[in-house]
Amino acid sequence: MTRALVLGGGGVAGIAWETGLLLGLLESGVDVTDADVVIGTSAGSAVAAQITTGSSLPDLYQRQVSGEAAKHEIHAEFDAESMMATFGKIVAKLVPGVVMNRAIGEYALHASTVPEARRRAVIAGRLPVHEWPERELVITSVDARAGKPRNFRRDDGVDLVDAVAASCAVPGIWPPVTIQGRRYIDGGMRSTSNADLAAGYDDILVISPMPELPMVAASVKRAIEHLSEGSCVVTIQADADSLAAMGSNPLDPATAKPAAEAGRAQAAAHATEVMALWKGDAGG
Repeated sequence: MTRALVLGGGGVAGIAWETGLLLGLLESGVDVTDADVVIGTSAGSAVAAQITTGSSLPDLYQRQVSGEAAKHEIHAEFDAESMMATFGKIVAKLVPGVVMNRAIGEYALHASTVPEARRRAVIAGRLPVHEWPERELVITSVDARAGKPRNFRRDDGVDLVDAVAASCAVPGIWPPVTIQGRRYIDGGMRSTSNADLAAGYDDILVISPMPELPMVAASVKRAIEHLSEGSCVVTIQADADSLAAMGSNPLDPATAKPAAEAGRAQAAAHATEVMALWKGDAGG
């Protein structure tokens, strides 16, 4: 049986929440960080890189609740409704996919943000280890000009910090990341989780703190349904208490501690189901 762990996007709050949830599952007796493949998008790319390069969940959790992780972050003003309205105008009447991604990419390329180097330093601070692991790790992104997804792996010759920075490059908030002469934006523009990339694995756990963007939600839902036809899939999203802990601005470093604690608490509600999945007892 092969197992995939999919970690979705959700800003600084999402990183903390996923860390807390993973620790909570571990404390409940199931360690999902030993998956055959870990697929990370945006916030999930940071967590995926952390857990596959040897960082322990208790240590990662402590960084979140102690405020140590927040020291590396840049506070960003973010309003989800405003961003959705902006994206809605940009992609009006565009079909989800390459053309829509290209339109958002153009917006990102011309947005006023902090310099790439400053943002890269933030990402570097998130990752205790900067070398790719031997294990299978997939970091998602989108080519800003071409609109095509690009999924980074160890053998691509791309620096791990750059790959994670690209996956976390929220359009209009953070600068697109330059890699091999191309500019890349947040992998969440294709899908918050990109769970369909786990196709072919027997058991798939999808942890996604935030819902899909409205413009891609329908297509992503179909992809997940198709994925479930050949695999056992369990999806965990932030519950009401966790969403409240994340607050209205998931990019605010102050959300790290409450989000991590909420994720850890929420894990108990999912432990039995995840245990069955990881043992291969979840059924088809």
